[in-house]
Amino acid sequence: MGSLKESLSVEVCDSGALEIRVADQRVSNAYRLDDRQHAAWLDLFRAIASDFGTRLPRNRERFDAPPADARIQPLLTYNIHPRIRDGYGDPAVLRTGEAWHLVATSNDAPDAFPILRSPDLKKWNLTGFVFPRGEAPSWMITAENLADYWAPELHKVGRGYLLCFTARNSDRELCIGLARADHPEGPFVADPEPLLTGGVIDPHLFVREDGSALLFWKEDSNAVWPRRLAVLLLEEPELIEHLFDNETDRRTAALCAGLWRWARTATPMEQFFSLQPLIEAVVALYVEVSARLDSHPEVIAAMRTPVFAQALSPDGRTLVGERTTVLVNDLAWEGHLIEGNYVTRQNGRYYLFYSGNDFSTPDYGIGVAIADDPLGPYVKMPEPLLHSSRDWWGPGHPSVAPGPDGVPRLFFHAFPAGTGGYKAFRALLSARLAFHPEWVEVLPPQ
Repeated sequence: MGSLKESLSVEVCDSGALEIRVADQRVSNAYRLDDRQHAAWLDLFRAIASDFGTRLPRNRERFDAPPADARIQPLLTYNIHPRIRDGYGDPAVLRTGEAWHLVATSNDAPDAFPILRSPDLKKWNLTGFVFPRGEAPSWMITAENLADYWAPELHKVGRGYLLCFTARNSDRELCIGLARADHPEGPFVADPEPLLTGGVIDPHLFVREDGSALLFWKEDSNAVWPRRLAVLLLEEPELIEHLFDNETDRRTAALCAGLWRWARTATPMEQFFSLQPLIEAVVALYVEVSARLDSHPEVIAAMRTPVFAQALSPDGRTLVGERTTVLVNDLAWEGHLIEGNYVTRQNGRYYLFYSGNDFSTPDYGIGVAIADDPLGPYVKMPEPLLHSSRDWWGPGHPSVAPGPDGVPRLFFHAFPAGTGGYKAFRALLSARLAFHPEWVEVLPPQ
């Protein structure tokens, strides 16, 4: 057989449905994607893997899950209202004197960011949306399959409530915005322009004891390097054999590079769908592939996903002072990204919870880093605090609030076992915590 870059070819016809033809020296097969959501792409790659020996998506591999984790308490395991489409991803919980308030990701639903209220963490009611249909700020894209309403978070700041969130602007850039209300259930009034632009997500507000606030956020460079690498592999196909040692990953790289000819004009999320097998091939040999890309620093630089922090002005309208890098992905279990950051002060120390690895796979988990100052330096616990189990896959994007007994609780999302992916349902889960000077413990239910 000749070199793999020559033996695998891809043609795409986009006429509403996608028609994809893959061929090598042995066979040529055609595939049709009428449904262009994440699950359909994963099924497509499973079929191509079977036919052409490319990488099977991690989401479609057999996963021998650890036993069920009895410390985890499910709180919301179904959509309680038809206007909530995809569950409770990226959940942020705030406790006031009278109740717990939850805001969550809504992806591209017409009603952005559901707001739920509970008197006891058992019964939940939908009280509204941060931006009901037709009321989003003008800078936000609102069309289905284009909009991404991600990671809202609500805090008491001064006499009112400040909500930070992620959305796309008209250039399809991920941006961070702010909205304000006198009550945790709204109505919310958004600032007229985003606070930050240019591919940034997962804002977190840490309010100091003196009432001043820090904004934490993550640079979404994990959405950048796969595109840069796909372009590079198209322009320099001989790199495929240099970067990857085995036939499976070389064929995977050739497949995704071929798909990029079409995907370069697709929506950002569909670009991610089409490149996911390439991402997984790189992550499987992350250190080796990074070293072999030493002559392409523009790709290597994007393979780090820093978490930044900066002070919010007293009026809560702008960022002031210097930006600080507080965390980067540098542990093996984190893979090519960290995200979903949340800081809490406990017993005089600062605990930064975060997520690592690919959200759509069972490898996703929750980590912790600890510092004496909210800006760091942070020392990470070496292994994830929570990871996939027999009941729940991909726990992530945590927040912290007191439980009914006053004990701090971690609130986070996870997929029901055997599921996962963009727009797949994510449940709201909780676990009681104990904070030690150098580590965090997950406690059993009371």
